[in-house]
This record gives sequence, C-alpha cells and structure tokens, in this order.
Amino acid sequence: MSPKGLAVPVVLPPTQPPVVDEWVLRADAEHPTVRKATLGLEVARLETEKARAGHLPTVALNGSYGKGHVSAASDLAGPSYPSVSGTQTNASIGVTLQMPLFAGYAIQNRVKETLSLEEKSRNDLEAARRGVAQVTRQAFFGVQSGQAQVKALEAAESSSQLALEATQLGYKVGVRVNLDVLNAQTQLFSTRRDWPRPATTCWWARCGCDRPPACSSRKT
Repeated sequence: MSPKGLAVPVVLPPTQPPVVDEWVLRADAEHPTVRKATLGLEVARLETEKARAGHLPTVALNGSYGKGHVSAASDLAGPSYPSVSGTQTNASIGVTLQMPLFAGYAIQNRVKETLSLEEKSRNDLEAARRGVAQVTRQAFFGVQSGQAQVKALEAAESSSQLALEATQLGYKVGVRVNLDVLNAQTQLFSTRRDWPRPATTCWWARCGCDRPPACSSRKT
C-alpha cells in the first residue's frame, strides 16, 4: 500500500470565527496558563488578607471530657472500712481570647511580603495573557497565510502546466528547443513539489487554531 497524495484542488475550510480578536478572547478565558496565573493571583490575595488579619483578636472555644475507673483499698483492717471503687467523670469548657499587642513588627513585615507576592502574581498573569494572545494571533495569521499560499501555488501550477503545453507545441513546430521543454517541465514539477507542504502545514496550524488552549504548545 502506497501513501496517497493530497486531493487537488485542496479545499481548506475558512477559520470560524474569521476575526482574530474573538480567538484571543477565547484563549484568554480558557488557556491553562492564564487560568493557572489567575488562580495564583487569587491565592496571593487570600494570603494578604490572612496576613492583615494578624492584627485582629482571636477567640478560641476549648472543651474536654474524661471518664475513668477509680479503685482504692483501705489501709485500715476490719469490716467497717471496705475498699472503695467507682467511675469518675470530668468535663470542662472554656473560652480563650487572644489580643495581639506587639509582635516585633512581624505582622507588618508579613503584610509587606504578601503584598509583594501579590504584585508579582499580578505581573505573571499579565505576562501570561500577553504571551497567549501573541501565540494565538501567530497561529491564526499562520492559517490565513497558509491558505493564501496554497491558492497562489495552485494558480502557479496551472500557469506552469499551460506554459509547458505551449513550450511543447512550440517544440513541435520548431520554434522551441529541448532545453526550453526541460525548463518548463522543471518549473512545473517544482511547483507540484512545493504546494503540498504549505497545505499540510496549514492543516496542522488549523488543528492548533481551532483549539486556542493548545495554541501555545503546538508548533507548525
């Protein structure tokens, strides 16, 4: 079994939607890198709120419950002093209030640290969005360019075929030589050799462009 070539002419369906901005918006909402950076920023904000809460008082509710068996023998002999045994139950409950007065600026420094980490997470999110938007645009315009290149090569093949037929006719009537026919054949076969490459590349680019979340990892 031998591999089959591409069908001629190559039919490449248009990319839908045809506007690149819609692909960028979709990639910004669904791309794993952007979603990861967004979650990182949310976690950093929660850490900042947690650090700021270190200035606030805390209330703790404590409770305990215990039950055990007690057995004790009397040191005095005689029936009037029997041994003692039974069950003992202990229960307690309490409320603890802690008011931070001064922690050696540990809380303030922790707040500054979390604010810096939050700013870093915000910058990482912005960088991720820009990177995803750039890669998505490159994939989209790569598809558009590939489709135009395929059409141009198909037109060049038709032109080369007509040029070869005209050269062969001229050779028959004596106005062309063998070299002219060979050059025309070379041009035609070169065009036929080149045009399947952008067609295949365009299909692979479409696979990445039709799924914007994968555009950053797919290379064509």
